[in-house]
Amino acid sequence: MTTSPVEFPQVGGCGCEQVRYQLTSDPLSVYACHCIDCQTMTGASFFLSMIVRRESIVLLKGEPHPREYSLPDGRQRAAYVCTECLVSLWTEHPGFPDLYTLRAGTLDEASWVRPVAHLFIRSVQPWIAIPPGDLRYEGNPDDLAALFEAWKSRVRTSSGATQRSGPADSA
Repeated sequence: MTTSPVEFPQVGGCGCEQVRYQLTSDPLSVYACHCIDCQTMTGASFFLSMIVRRESIVLLKGEPHPREYSLPDGRQRAAYVCTECLVSLWTEHPGFPDLYTLRAGTLDEASWVRPVAHLFIRSVQPWIAIPPGDLRYEGNPDDLAALFEAWKSRVRTSSGATQRSGPADSA
């Protein structure tokens, strides 16, 4: 089994570097969302997201501003964006005031970020191969507990550094 140490804090920010932040602790889970909304908003095939505790994001520079928007199904979201380059850094969701969904691509070094779950696989691009063992959901999961447990089982603590099983583990 191959593991790679990841220590916190991890640093990230927007594209123009007007906003910089630290992620001070391990995420609760990581997932890829393949819904049409995420594909449209990102211009990509999926959105790689990390569920984190709100207090684990510490601003180092700048101040992202909330931009509220509605999804086609009526759900409301507030995305925190850089006012200069408009990069979305994280979102908050009604009903989960202590959690943010951090955009994993805003981390300076994100090679350790591998999803444990894939949401909205009913609209996944046909050329994407979801790794065996990853959780799969036709839509949104009813309960986030399975995502949290899947991430915990991938993460191991050893000598003060967090150990994660990497892509070689599934081979």
